[in-house]
Amino acid sequence: MDKLPKYTPREVNRQRPRRSKLTLALTLCSISAAAFLVSLSQLASFGKQSVQLPFHAEQALQKCQMLHAKPGPLPNFHTRTESDRFVKGTRATLIRNTSIWTGDEEQYEILQGDILFDKGIIKFLGHASQDLISNFKDLVTLDAGGSWVTPGIVDLHSHLGVDSAPALNGASDTNSLHGPVLPWLRSLDGLNTHDDAYRLSISGGVTTANVLPGSANAIGGQAFVIKLRPTTERSPSSMLLEPPYTINGTHVDPTLPPRWRQMKHACGENPSRVYGNTRMDTFWAFRQAYDTARQLKEQQDAYCTRALEGEWEGLGEFPDNLQWEALVDVLRGRVKVHTHCYEAVDLDDFVRLTNEFQFPVAAFHHAHETYLVPGTLKQAYGHTPAAALFATNARYKREAYRGSEFAPRVLAENGIDVVMKSDHPVLNSRFLLYEAQQAHMYGLQANLALAAVTSTPARIMGQDHRIGSVREGYDADLVMWDSHPLALGATPQQVWIDGIPQLSEPAVSTKPESFQHVPRTPNFDLEAAAAIKYDGLPPLTPKKVKDLVVFANVSSVFVADGVGGVMSVAGVGEGGVVIVKEGQVLCWGAATACSNHVADEDVEWVDLEGGSISPGLISYGSPLGLEEIQGEKSTHDGTVFDPLTGSIPSILAGSELIKAADGLQFSGRDTLLAYRAGVTMGITAPSSNGLIVGLSTMFSTGAAHRLEGGAVIQDVAALHVQIGHSNIGPSVSTQIAALRNILLGEESSNMFSEVAKGKIPLVVQVQNADIIASLIQLKNEVKAQTSTDIQLTIAGAAEGHLLAKELGEAGVGVILTPSRPFPNVWESKRILPGPPLTKESSFTTLLAHGVTVGIGIVEQWSARSTRFDIAWAALESDGKISKEQALALGSVNLEKLLGIPPSRSSGDLVVTRGGTLLDFEAKVIGIIAPRRGFVDLI
Repeated sequence: MDKLPKYTPREVNRQRPRRSKLTLALTLCSISAAAFLVSLSQLASFGKQSVQLPFHAEQALQKCQMLHAKPGPLPNFHTRTESDRFVKGTRATLIRNTSIWTGDEEQYEILQGDILFDKGIIKFLGHASQDLISNFKDLVTLDAGGSWVTPGIVDLHSHLGVDSAPALNGASDTNSLHGPVLPWLRSLDGLNTHDDAYRLSISGGVTTANVLPGSANAIGGQAFVIKLRPTTERSPSSMLLEPPYTINGTHVDPTLPPRWRQMKHACGENPSRVYGNTRMDTFWAFRQAYDTARQLKEQQDAYCTRALEGEWEGLGEFPDNLQWEALVDVLRGRVKVHTHCYEAVDLDDFVRLTNEFQFPVAAFHHAHETYLVPGTLKQAYGHTPAAALFATNARYKREAYRGSEFAPRVLAENGIDVVMKSDHPVLNSRFLLYEAQQAHMYGLQANLALAAVTSTPARIMGQDHRIGSVREGYDADLVMWDSHPLALGATPQQVWIDGIPQLSEPAVSTKPESFQHVPRTPNFDLEAAAAIKYDGLPPLTPKKVKDLVVFANVSSVFVADGVGGVMSVAGVGEGGVVIVKEGQVLCWGAATACSNHVADEDVEWVDLEGGSISPGLISYGSPLGLEEIQGEKSTHDGTVFDPLTGSIPSILAGSELIKAADGLQFSGRDTLLAYRAGVTMGITAPSSNGLIVGLSTMFSTGAAHRLEGGAVIQDVAALHVQIGHSNIGPSVSTQIAALRNILLGEESSNMFSEVAKGKIPLVVQVQNADIIASLIQLKNEVKAQTSTDIQLTIAGAAEGHLLAKELGEAGVGVILTPSRPFPNVWESKRILPGPPLTKESSFTTLLAHGVTVGIGIVEQWSARSTRFDIAWAALESDGKISKEQALALGSVNLEKLLGIPPSRSSGDLVVTRGGTLLDFEAKVIGIIAPRRGFVDLI
């Protein structure tokens, strides 16, 4: 049953029928202890003036007895034969022939083992005998064929159910704005059971989440751990995992040890921004709150001292306060405190707070500068907090500016627990495993990377006695993967929560054999050391090398074919060479065939160790090159005027279409990190909150400034507009009517007339299928009236798959932004999620109907991961997307869709060591830049 445990004194045996002899003994001891305390209290009164015991004496003494009890499971917890979350009718299951990653630090892997679970609990781990199997009737048997099985993924930081998808005003319950200190609020009270993201997150292997209030407040309230599976009760309470016994308002069995509670704190920019405060104000609010809690705690302790000594006269009721009781529990060490805290000043402030009021912190979340100050974390009261991190998501505000992809590795090397978290829906928790994969690629040990999303967060939240590991007696929360879980694109073949399979008809893609093993990782020792040396801001400018460069041991070369595609170059195999002079490729092939190009020349030799050369990738969709820190307006180009919601200044008359090229900012950190990851070009449009966006530009991400040769590759690429529902703008129908009038009216600006003549593309940012259908119809109208077939590209297109046939027939291209869809708003609700929920993805569906497809991003920090986005699209296509087609998604297809003429000889090339640009194992080590006439080594 999915019910919370209740306690009724007269029905103890009926309510807890499986209590063991040990538990019964503990119960009797506790009841005897309570009676003894009452007797002791009476004895303490002997000889004094006679005082009648108050009616609540026994209850008060029981409270005093438990005041210092520490949370945890019952001593006999692992002797249970049935989970408290077991659903009657769930069949026992045997998974045979599986590679098990247990999460147990003493033995992480058991190769070719079996797992048997029943009644929501793992019953056996090893090699199941026939005698054992015969004990289970109606057994479901599954041959895993060697597939990897891990514990279910545990998300330590999520807003599932309180920041729901799609985002609607009626279900926005992440933050209260009624004061900076609100420890009495509970995320459970806003938990939406209809969040579309539950199903998606389960499909990524997430089985448990710690649902936190938001970070608007210094103390945002109490968090609750949930299991994600739907329950027969359909209630938020039925999703809870070991909540405090009092959560349902009933009296609690006093013999039970308390359960761990969770609470959200936040410091730094968020509470300062929301309340107009400084950091000084926020920490005074913390100190005031904890001083209030400390006073209440001292009153309780003094009360219990008198009660235990039998001094009942005038003592009254046990001092308690519903608003502050949770914070008192923090001071008693019975609450896992999760603190949103980024940089050194805030971390140091909070560590001092813990020592002033003597309470432990479970984890610092986000924690972008923890890797720079590990010694500060070790000074926290009680024990060293864990660090709950993103892998590469950083620089979106000032306090995140020094975030590093090497933080997990550095912290682990300093003995600090590392957790990778989603902050869902900031990152879609469906892909939380991807955070662990990236942490591993950048140097975190493989077992620690997997533990960072399983056993470590389970331990940090106080649930490691039942989740986070594959052990006998633990909850049957398991994931069977189609490849090694640290391999890029690893996807569940099945997910079990409480022993119940969650995927009814999982769609599985075949992965290469090499993906069944832990990926090799590049060597980033120098980069990790530089991150520390330069206080989080290491130099990113690449090194320009000699005029003549020979890349040796090249295994493959991919280039643009000059007609809109990517091809693999024949004649380049293992041990091949590529010779480059002043940024131009002179020769590729066998070393003997190219030897005449290096005679008597001063040559830079670079060994690629079986690496590859590929077309430079393009980033589109974010403000890359126009914005440095998202949360700091002074680092932005700014937003353009919108003619539909406000007047255009007269000084702009005739020049309403703004050129992104005029606002370009070079040498930004996100831009250079993208360059170092093989994204050599950006196509960026102005930023707009309205219909008219402006004119995009194509620029080199590696250029130092605009006047450098090859910095601006194409001044104007395409004309951009965006259409969608808005709380402040006009209706969608008004927006489309305005676009129709602009395209067909005689007063169109010069650039809109160029669109109407089919000379430059019109790129429309839109997610909704109904709006896309209207745009296809508008394209047909323009053709009917002008005989011109305009170049129309749809960017976004979360629901574009619904119109794949119509888009193909109309010759409309699509840039999927983001590449892995999420129903964050109503307009994106009808996504095609891809494996394991659907066999097809938006990529395969659109490509099957002849649509030219490109890949886009939303925020500029993720530009550096474009190579993995395109690889992922290919991996989940089940062979429908080749390496050449995958590379085209992020290069030549985007050129075609955004108005860039195809080029074969002048396009950038990316050099990787140890594999291709699509491989986790490969490291980008160079850029061949024909337009700029040199080679950069990274």
